[in-house]
Amino acid sequence: MICHSTAGHGGFHLSPERNGKVHAGIRAADGFYEEDECWAIVAFTFPRLFTSFERRCAERTMKDGFPDALEAITGNVLQPGESWKKDERTFLAEHADRWIVVSAITCDHEKEFVEVIATRGAKRGPGTEERRFLVPSAEYEVGRFGFVIDPDRHDAYDGPSSFAGWQGRRAS
Repeated sequence: MICHSTAGHGGFHLSPERNGKVHAGIRAADGFYEEDECWAIVAFTFPRLFTSFERRCAERTMKDGFPDALEAITGNVLQPGESWKKDERTFLAEHADRWIVVSAITCDHEKEFVEVIATRGAKRGPGTEERRFLVPSAEYEVGRFGFVIDPDRHDAYDGPSSFAGWQGRRAS
């Protein structure tokens, strides 16, 4: 195993032999595991090479970043609150048809409001319908997985925009 570290990024590169010991569901074909999240796969697979603190961090990262693989490998089902990613999936499934904020900015045109862009189910990408809303600043508080628009309280907004990329566009 080789550890790469630079001022900006790093990770682990496993030999083909060691990489073959990584569970197939989370194995990187090239044997490279970046430092942000995938390092935990290496620590999970080779725990004796890491400190107890690093193993605890790796376990947390595996629960949050790779819950399905962790459940498949260990046979333990993670409960609500044990995995950020699983909790996010549940939230998005429960709010799939609701407008969820994907971008927000202090509104220059309507004082005391936040101008937001929302999509249904917080989806992103080409062809995704976006709408702008005004939310009172005092009310705008982002939850763990985003702010859900309440159509009874937050009106769709098609006025001047504080978003540079929205200049001249009209809401769908």
